[in-house]
Amino acid sequence: MKPFFAVLKKELLSYFFSPLAYVILTAFLILNGGIFYIILSYLNSPTAPHGAVLKAFFGGNVFYWFYILFIIPALTMRLISEEKRLGTLETLMTSPITETQVILSKFFASLIIYLFLWLFTFIYVVILISYTSIDLMPVLTGYIGIILQGSAFLSAGILASSFSRNQIVSAIWAFVILIILFTFGFLYQLVPSPKFKNVVEYATLWEQMEWFGKGIIDTRGIIYSLSLTILFLFLSIQVLKFRKWR
Repeated sequence: MKPFFAVLKKELLSYFFSPLAYVILTAFLILNGGIFYIILSYLNSPTAPHGAVLKAFFGGNVFYWFYILFIIPALTMRLISEEKRLGTLETLMTSPITETQVILSKFFASLIIYLFLWLFTFIYVVILISYTSIDLMPVLTGYIGIILQGSAFLSAGILASSFSRNQIVSAIWAFVILIILFTFGFLYQLVPSPKFKNVVEYATLWEQMEWFGKGIIDTRGIIYSLSLTILFLFLSIQVLKFRKWR
């Protein structure tokens, strides 16, 4: 496990010593703070429909998906492509470390940074608790949904990063994959078969996140996100293996 933790440490240090990480953090906090304020102001209006602030905040608004679609590629675009560009990937793969350890160490490094970003949003929960009583179950399930879907998106970004040595190209690939994942669930309206339509409908990420925001844990959403995470990580490992023996 030493090689795994060595790469994990290296990636975390690379994030914290990179100016891009602080740009992402700043943009993330500004966008999240602005969205929280807009939702709070809107729901505080007498003419607004009844609804919980955090329910709308956790995936119940289009802005959530907007910055997820851009922040995830920014977090993952350099993980493999930068190693390729610098020529350090070959050196890394000749060291006593497996392709699985490389991919998992980079995945968990990006996941830690992703969770670090969301950690700051807990202040919104503290603000609401200081003014009113809230149900903490939707808060808990909301963060669970963020972690599960974030894992799937990050693993997709790592796969995209393994396609090219250019970070911008990798970010574009990641964005395309995430757009496909995001829109796939809406295709159920075009499916003629009722049974298959229900299956496709379960893949609607927007609806899954809304359920988490309501305090409901649907095992179908959990299985779907975990399955995507495992699939993308497996494909990333295979890409590295193919490159090694090419």
